[in-house]
Amino acid sequence: MAFESGKSNLLFTSSDWNFETLSRTYDAIERIALDEMKLDIYPNQLEIISSEQMLDAYSSVGMPLMYQHWSFGKRFVFEEHFYRKGQRGLAYELVINSNPCITYLMEENTMAMQALVTAHAAFGHNHFFKNNYLFRQWTDASAILSYMEFAKKYITRCEERYGTAAVEAILDSAHAIMDHGVFRYRRPPRLSSEKERERIRERLEYEEQTYSDLWRTLPVTPGTDPKKAEGEASERKRSLNLPEENLLYFLEKNSLILDPWQREILRIVRVIAQYFYPQRQTKVMNEGCATFVHYTIMNRLFDQGRISEGVMLEILQSHTNVVFQPDFDDPRFPGINPYALGFALMQDIQRISTEPTAEDREWFPDYAGKGDWLDTLLDAWANHRDESFILQFLSPALIRKFRLFLLQDDSGKPYCEVSSIHNERGYEAIRAALARSYDIGVNQPDIQVVDVDLLGDRHLRLQHNVKNGILLENESRDAALRHVRHLWGYDVSLVGIDAESGNVLYECSTP
Repeated sequence: MAFESGKSNLLFTSSDWNFETLSRTYDAIERIALDEMKLDIYPNQLEIISSEQMLDAYSSVGMPLMYQHWSFGKRFVFEEHFYRKGQRGLAYELVINSNPCITYLMEENTMAMQALVTAHAAFGHNHFFKNNYLFRQWTDASAILSYMEFAKKYITRCEERYGTAAVEAILDSAHAIMDHGVFRYRRPPRLSSEKERERIRERLEYEEQTYSDLWRTLPVTPGTDPKKAEGEASERKRSLNLPEENLLYFLEKNSLILDPWQREILRIVRVIAQYFYPQRQTKVMNEGCATFVHYTIMNRLFDQGRISEGVMLEILQSHTNVVFQPDFDDPRFPGINPYALGFALMQDIQRISTEPTAEDREWFPDYAGKGDWLDTLLDAWANHRDESFILQFLSPALIRKFRLFLLQDDSGKPYCEVSSIHNERGYEAIRAALARSYDIGVNQPDIQVVDVDLLGDRHLRLQHNVKNGILLENESRDAALRHVRHLWGYDVSLVGIDAESGNVLYECSTP
């Protein structure tokens, strides 16, 4: 690119910004992102919002057009209190996985920060959303905004027709078991159009008014043959597709006490839960990708003379704060910073591809020294989640840099044992343990609907497959069961089964 003599090559020279400067900077960032880094993105839509609007977005789980609920207002007051007292900062941006990809920029940002977060969100996150296999399989970026608009209007109409208290009671129970309202092993159906949803609701309401379900409420005749009863139970489970992992889906389809509008609200909540499910599995990769992209683009702009040294220092200060990893004994220690780990992994792949050591060549023969770090990263961003990414790409050098080791905690012993250190077998064990800590299948309780007799007592039976002897906390478990009972309408019980031995560890039920 040629510039006239005497004209500045800089994109901006002041911390103040205007829309012309934003547009010029966006174009420069886009050229590097698309032409040099080969990023593939949804069309971008940048919107400027105030700090109060950012707080509002925080409180409504980062979704535009979110329906109203008391818990969002409670969180807004909480976040605002600490922000106004200077005890908590706000994100510089918020990005929505949609098509077009919407990025919210805070109007209080300096121009340097607007450039940084544009590269981070509008290109880094955007590319990850569009290309990662989890987002491609489990979310519908083109339909989510129209669906959220429908959800907000629908819940508002329900409040007007049935009362705020009735609607909030359903939302409270649905939110309480929202984490168990996703499909983990089968792909959910695509979001339907609003016209189709309206047609389905009309059909449900018609059936509700004209169809009597009393014939299914008759109790089973006493003295039924045990073998026959066992066969009926097997047939019952088959017809209901049990066991079922998605509690909200099962309740929506099979609860005998819910009205059509209540079923639709359950569906709205589980659609939102499903939308966020890939993000829960890719926090390290998603933030690592966005951070690596903004770092690479900003350095490239500096090398081209498009941003000044002062601007670069401001950007590096913010970047350093983002990837800062406090020590375990630091009061600020929250665990492993996903920005720090993700960015370090991306940089390590770049290093191994271009300047590998003998150790790197032994551990990563497929790409060490090949020089194609960008192709390796693009492939990893598309085909991995946190667990598999760490398991495949975490190097011994990075384990040493983060000073990671593995502790063995036996509840029967008064001490912890350091079971893996920095040697060949230790590296493998540490990497496997760290990867496992990001596996939702390990960290999220596995609770499934296993049986219910709709022709009998309608007792809903849930089963918790206990892994590594980790039980549920009694108070939260009982509260969740009460919410399930509220949506089901009849007795609900939960049995804890050891996943390895099959032994019953505990049993509980709603009063």
